[in-house]
Amino acid sequence: MKNAQFELYTRPTCSDCQEAKAFLAENNIPYIDYDLSKEPEKEKKLIKVSGSRVVPAFVFKQKSLLGIRSKPKVLIGFERNEDEIKKLLAV
Repeated sequence: MKNAQFELYTRPTCSDCQEAKAFLAENNIPYIDYDLSKEPEKEKKLIKVSGSRVVPAFVFKQKSLLGIRSKPKVLIGFERNEDEIKKLLAV
């Protein structure tokens, strides 16, 4: 996704989160990591954007032509969304 900002909400006890991070590292994909164990205040933002506390949550924010942000695309879970995540990241 061009012109996109990619955020990942995780917890260290989540094995799916660790798999997601390993995948991103293997593919040299930059992202903003929100570890909810270190930044518990970010959980409110996660709930606002996804409607859930479930991690890993992949949040893709894309700017429109006018610089206005459109509604973010949110995918919850790495394993069940792996194919779509790969498409969005062009991997």
